[in-house]
Amino acid sequence: MTEGDAARNEALTETLARLAASRAEILSIFEPAPPESAPGTAAGGESGTFPRSRTMRLLLSGRGVGTVGAVVGGLIMARPALALRLLRMLPTSAVARMLLVKAITGLRTKRG
Repeated sequence: MTEGDAARNEALTETLARLAASRAEILSIFEPAPPESAPGTAAGGESGTFPRSRTMRLLLSGRGVGTVGAVVGGLIMARPALALRLLRMLPTSAVARMLLVKAITGLRTKRG
């Protein structure tokens, strides 16, 4: 092996090490923190439970349902034809079941 090959191998090793470090840094930025380490997480904060993403936890919380309701109401008032087309795309039985369960759960918590 010549001196040039050794220098090239050393530079390649350095470059690969920096690349691995930058990949690890990017992963740490984009991967969400584990639910155990995040204080004040919503219900379902245990590892492996549904919902795992912060967005879905927000949408399934009380505030999230209100926000989605306001957006849907605005869409119905502004563009009713588009709202009906989008409604046909949803699995209505699953959505109706989910809304019914939410309503019954809400009534139970208010009485208790």
